Amino acid sequence: MKKTILSLLFVAGVAATTAKAQTKIPPDIEKLLQKNTCLACHKADTKLVGPAYKEVMQKKKYKAEQIVELIYKPKPSNWPGYPAMAALPQVPKDEAKKIADWIVTLK
Repeated sequence: MKKTILSLLFVAGVAATTAKAQTKIPPDIEKLLQKNTCLACHKADTKLVGPAYKEVMQKKKYKAEQIVELIYKPKPSNWPGYPAMAALPQVPKDEAKKIADWIVTLK
């Protein structure tokens, strides 16, 4: 009985320490990311095709205005090892600003 309880506690402890907290994307931002196809290549916490939004802020420390500019004119040289991002001129400026304002909070 003791072994069973200890085993369960051990498994629960391992699960708790290996579980990563996932960044919660606010619903309004998630809608914009989906609408503008951002989530096809980016996730909040993990690399997909492009870098994770958190990684963008950890490595580059962009300001919101810089992120907006990169949405319209990506600079592949900023992210070697990743495929070049396509320019997204169809993203409305106000939506790009909302997305960028959220990304900079992921420092």
